[in-house]
Amino acid sequence: MTANTKTLLIVAHAPSPNTKKLAEAAYKGADHPDLEVKVILKSPQDTQPEDVLAADALLLGTTENLAYMAGLTKDFFDRCYYPVLEKKQGLPFAVYIRAGHDGTGTKLALKTITTGLRWEWIQEALILRGDWQEAFTTQVEELAMTMAAGVEAGIY
Repeated sequence: MTANTKTLLIVAHAPSPNTKKLAEAAYKGADHPDLEVKVILKSPQDTQPEDVLAADALLLGTTENLAYMAGLTKDFFDRCYYPVLEKKQGLPFAVYIRAGHDGTGTKLALKTITTGLRWEWIQEALILRGDWQEAFTTQVEELAMTMAAGVEAGIY
C-alpha cells in the first residue's frame, strides 16, 4: 500500500451465519490480490463518522427487517449523518440487501437517506431476495470487487 492507496469501507450488518458469509464475501471480493485498495470491514455499530470521513467509497450490507433496513444500520446513519453531511458529498456508494421478502422498503429508505447525504450510487441496490442461496455470496463478492476496482482506477 502506498500513501495514495484508496480506502473502501464496508459496513455490514451480519446478525446470522448467512449474513456473516455475505460480509466475508464482500471483504474477499474487495481485497482481491490484484487490487491495491485498503479494505476495512466494520459492523454498523462499530462504524464511526471518522471511518466514513476516511473512506473513498462505501459498500453497505444490511438485512431487511419489517420492510425497512436493520435497526443497527439506521443507527449507523443516525450517528454519522450530520458529521459527514458537508464533507462526503459525492461519496461512491453501493448496497446489498438480504431480503426475505422484496427489499423495496429498505431500498427506498436508503435512497432517501443517501440522497440527503448526496452520495453517488454506483449501481442499483443488489437485493438478495427469498430463501438463502449460496449464489448470494458470489453476487456480493463480485459487487465488492467491481467497486474496489473502480475506486482503485479512480472511476468512482
